[in-house]
Amino acid sequence: MRKEYPVDRAKITRPPTHPGVVLAEVMQTLLSRRTIDEIAQLLGVSRQTLHRVMAGDSAISADMALRLGKLCGNGPELWMNMQAGYDVWEAKQRLGKRIAKIPTLR
Repeated sequence: MRKEYPVDRAKITRPPTHPGVVLAEVMQTLLSRRTIDEIAQLLGVSRQTLHRVMAGDSAISADMALRLGKLCGNGPELWMNMQAGYDVWEAKQRLGKRIAKIPTLR
């Protein structure tokens, strides 16, 4: 029987990995067969746009998620969920004290 270890998400201090960094890892496999210019062209975006996403400097938009989901074969939801998790964590860090002051209505 497995023992469960609950996670107190409030105590997590490490940010989630930006989905662009995950994309960069995926691209390492693809880059053994194609150039980044070719991949950007397949996606229908500029090389600079792809690089900004892979560097974690730009968020993955719904359009980009659709493109990546099709290219990688894993669907847009994966990319959007990773981006949403990253965005929520960032917002919690920025707004944490203000959010804590908002009451929860029951």
